[in-house]
Amino acid sequence: MYLARIHVRFKPGVLDPQGTAIKGALNQLGFKGVKDVRAGKLIEITLEAEDREAADRAVREMCEKLLANPVIEDFTFEIAEENL
Repeated sequence: MYLARIHVRFKPGVLDPQGTAIKGALNQLGFKGVKDVRAGKLIEITLEAEDREAADRAVREMCEKLLANPVIEDFTFEIAEENL
């Protein structure tokens, strides 16, 4: 079993309304040093695969087909072996 942690974020230059709202709220709370915020999402998937390479291929395909919009988002991921 493997645990994949996938990070999906807007590409540079794509407007991030959630990040803008967070930045505004932080500034209102007195955190004046915050100059930019980019929000994203973390997706955790537990999967069975023959080996780490097969898990890597499966997770990359999941990201490319469903989890990230390649037009406006980038993704990164890490995979760890799970002992259940």
